Amino acid sequence: GCVIGRGAEFGPGFVLVHSLGVVINGRVRGGRDVKIEHQVTIGAEKRQSPVLGDGVFVGAGAKIIGPVTIGDGAKVGANAVVVHDVPAGCTVVG
Repeated sequence: GCVIGRGAEFGPGFVLVHSLGVVINGRVRGGRDVKIEHQVTIGAEKRQSPVLGDGVFVGAGAKIIGPVTIGDGAKVGANAVVVHDVPAGCTVVG
């Protein structure tokens, strides 16, 4: 129930809290201690994929699409759709 592209890379401490329905593009890069809940999509747009910093949390159902950077310690709320960069330490919802 989870698809992670062959080339995706995450640092140590990567956790899928609930893996059901997670889809991660093969070009996604993530730092250490990234935590992802169920039904999350982290995908490419025009062959460009997101980069997640260290200590990032992604809530259930969130979508992170395209050439965006999620800064260290940022939190993406449940069902949020992220198409712009998120600064370190920020929380985004909606």
